Amino acid sequence: HFAAFLALGAALAQAIFGLKGDRRWAGMAAIAGFGLMTFSFLTLVHAFAVSDFSVLLVAQNSHTLKPMLYKIAGTWGNHEGSMALWALVTFGFGAAAAALMNTGRGTFEARALGVQGLLAAGAMGYLLFASSPYLRLDPAPFQGAGLNPLLQDPALSFHPPMLYLGYVGYSFVFALAAAGMLEGRIDRVWAKEARRWSLAAFVPLTVGIALGSYWAYYELGWGGWWFWDPVENASLMPWLIGAGLLHSVVVTEKRGNFAAWTALLAVIAFLFSIMGAFLVRSGVLTSVHAFAVDPKRGTILLIGLIFYGALSLGLFAWRGPKLKGEKPWLLGSREGALMANNLVLFVAALTVLLGTLFPLLAEATGRTMSVGEPYFRLTFVPILALLLILLPVAQNWAWGKADLSQWTRWAVAGAVLVAVFAALGVGVWHISLGAAFGLALGVWLIGGALWELRRRAVTLKRVFRVSPRVWGMTLAHMGVGLFIIGAVVETTGRYETTVALAEGGTGTAAGWTLTLDDVSSIEGPNWYADKAVLTAAKGGVKTVLEPMKRYYPAARMPTTETAIYKTGTGDLYAALGEQRVVDGQARWVFRVYFNPLIDLVYLGVLMIGLGGLLCLVKVKR
Repeated sequence: HFAAFLALGAALAQAIFGLKGDRRWAGMAAIAGFGLMTFSFLTLVHAFAVSDFSVLLVAQNSHTLKPMLYKIAGTWGNHEGSMALWALVTFGFGAAAAALMNTGRGTFEARALGVQGLLAAGAMGYLLFASSPYLRLDPAPFQGAGLNPLLQDPALSFHPPMLYLGYVGYSFVFALAAAGMLEGRIDRVWAKEARRWSLAAFVPLTVGIALGSYWAYYELGWGGWWFWDPVENASLMPWLIGAGLLHSVVVTEKRGNFAAWTALLAVIAFLFSIMGAFLVRSGVLTSVHAFAVDPKRGTILLIGLIFYGALSLGLFAWRGPKLKGEKPWLLGSREGALMANNLVLFVAALTVLLGTLFPLLAEATGRTMSVGEPYFRLTFVPILALLLILLPVAQNWAWGKADLSQWTRWAVAGAVLVAVFAALGVGVWHISLGAAFGLALGVWLIGGALWELRRRAVTLKRVFRVSPRVWGMTLAHMGVGLFIIGAVVETTGRYETTVALAEGGTGTAAGWTLTLDDVSSIEGPNWYADKAVLTAAKGGVKTVLEPMKRYYPAARMPTTETAIYKTGTGDLYAALGEQRVVDGQARWVFRVYFNPLIDLVYLGVLMIGLGGLLCLVKVKR
């Protein structure tokens, strides 16, 4: 607790020295603050590891019977601990910047560290005075209440730290933008530095979203991988803005253009990250992902969001108009294409924001209204499809002025591709025209990415000599294509049914014969469960599925543990329900799905993350 107060002092010193322009002392304060907060956070981790119930947070969120992984994950599996992790990552980015920034502009670097120090001080102020994880109990209870069972999962153990690396990473991109605006210089040197930190935020945010999606897929028993849940949307919005920022900062780095726009995107990415924290922790949204339901702390977070929003947008309004690009740019150029890319991503993020907040606005007027998947399919999907159609064409355009004579060739190639998939879809695969178009779009993106790689390499022999940045772009765009194919096939081709089986009985689902061999009661370290043993057979293939319904006595809460068999073309997925009397006989109810090509969804996202990592690789020239 004392170390956390010292870290707050270090953050304030970092802010003061940084804003005064003292790079050396601001850097030393940043590193000292990170060291102090690391020590403070590790004491919390230790308290969870040894079940020290004299710490209120441990007593409320841990239990002696929990496996060690979930004891440690319990440190950030709650409101107070998650905010401690947020503060730690904020200090971490400041310390990393102090050690790694080398732009040759001491005052600029100092001011960036100073702004990051202000953000760290704000996080620490909220942590220590409104949401303290350091409160003690005397006498200490003999046993704790336990962690939310839904969070006792490997993917959810690593999901929050990854998301925070992304969220807080954009806080430092904002710090760079603020420092650049204070100097009146958003130029190529600035952009080169900002691109590195934008990637350092974008990659873990991508992985964090994927982990959360995969957890929801196999843990909740709903059979899908994305539900447009408000908290899922809270992480998607900064990702969309961050994707636009990555493309915009490239223009600033290569051509010296988009200075004001890039700075604005950095500000908006930061604000969307802060808003994500507010939505998850304020209690205003109902979600299986949400942490806190305390309106007082939610009000403080809302005040902080408004304060940061007013300060950052006010800074942009003051200094933004003075930021000028190096030269005019044409719409028919790579610059023009990337600006169109940015605008589409920005509109897509606003569409998600409207769908997320509209129920809250309706509730404020006394009406109850929900916004679900149909809204996002009708709005978000067409907007994004427009962007993806143009992506392979635009990435072949030159800087300054593109050769538009190739436009007809691309148009013909795209039309032929759509026609082929439409014919196959209607005549062979028996899928809708929309699904056929989605498959054509995925192939279009993959082919466009490979074509661009070939164009950059000039000859096939030189493909492996192109820069890591080109390979990163290629993998990321191919990943988007794979994701589109997987999402379209899984969404339109998913099979689901309910099967009620007595022990020894059989049923069918998606061409598989299911036999219920046994249902037994078992015990785990901190739970007990009904476990079913299902034999699934199709052709010459036979496998055993063991779905469970767990109950956690400490939390007094049940969970669904699905069973998934990967066939190579999709997932056979079974979730155990309740026992019911059907036709006078006791039977167990199973929800069974077959999710075709769902692995392409996650493979695509991982390729996007890997592409981002490759773009971080430096090449010595």
